[in-house]
Amino acid sequence: MGPDGLFRRSAARVILLDERDRVLLVRGHDVDQPERTWWFTIGGGIDAGESERAAAVRELFEETGLRVDPDALQGPVISRSAVFDFARRPVRQDEVFFVARIAAPGELTDVGWTDVERSFMDEARWWSLEDLALVGEEIFPAELLEVATDLLTGWDGTVRHLAEGP
Repeated sequence: MGPDGLFRRSAARVILLDERDRVLLVRGHDVDQPERTWWFTIGGGIDAGESERAAAVRELFEETGLRVDPDALQGPVISRSAVFDFARRPVRQDEVFFVARIAAPGELTDVGWTDVERSFMDEARWWSLEDLALVGEEIFPAELLEVATDLLTGWDGTVRHLAEGP
């Protein structure tokens, strides 16, 4: 528990871009409102004793079957603290986001999804930034399209600190 009374956890996420400048996202849904869906970056909780980079590449492999070397991650490019409901309770998640490029990524797989992930995650897929700009569902973080567009030409070394939000 944090000082605000919310369950607190730390997470590492990956903005993964392929050779066609597509970004890899996961679609999830609210277990209490299955009609509410959103797209979000690959990633998840940092285990005790695990570095942010190690957590990011582990989560990428577990959620997609794709491997990247921790040294291939740039960043963190974003940091934020987000409050959201998870498993019917409010959670404050402190997140860092890395960016990486992957050439010829191959097939995505959900074999590594945990039972918890299967309860709210629906699919992973690649998005062109043009198509992502037209998507009707929510995207998290909300600034992802702008950030990903800026990252297409490389990371400038600046860590963006996003405002707290759901």
